[in-house]
Amino acid sequence: MADILHRVGVRTATPAEVHKALTTVPGLAGWWTDDTRGNGELGGVLEFRFPPGGFDMQVVDVQPAKRVTWRVTAGPDEWVGTTIDWRLRQDGEYTIVLFAHRGWREQNEFMHHCSTKWATFLLSLKDLVETGTGAPSPRDVQISDWH
Repeated sequence: MADILHRVGVRTATPAEVHKALTTVPGLAGWWTDDTRGNGELGGVLEFRFPPGGFDMQVVDVQPAKRVTWRVTAGPDEWVGTTIDWRLRQDGEYTIVLFAHRGWREQNEFMHHCSTKWATFLLSLKDLVETGTGAPSPRDVQISDWH
């Protein structure tokens, strides 16, 4: 198994602001993809759609201002069954976001692509919380023909 791991600091007074961007449809649509639907509460399902396809995530853990975990239930074969975990903690004037996309069956070129895309979307999350404007799909940074 392989994992994608990232860390980013978001300048904010409290992790609750980042948590809101990870658990509400308007928050998620503000940094990941405009086409976001569903329920970000424990047990809910979130649907994310992009020009080449999409993902469904079941929310399997929510700890206010501390953690959010999703299990991928639909999408590319490489993603189904993986988990996406967000851990939040305050460090001075920053909320530290420890991101993990865990459980990849193999390291392949698509995983490399997704790691880079996750990094760009984490910066979009940072921008959304810090400035009020993120860069969700379809206005995200284009890195290849996979989108």
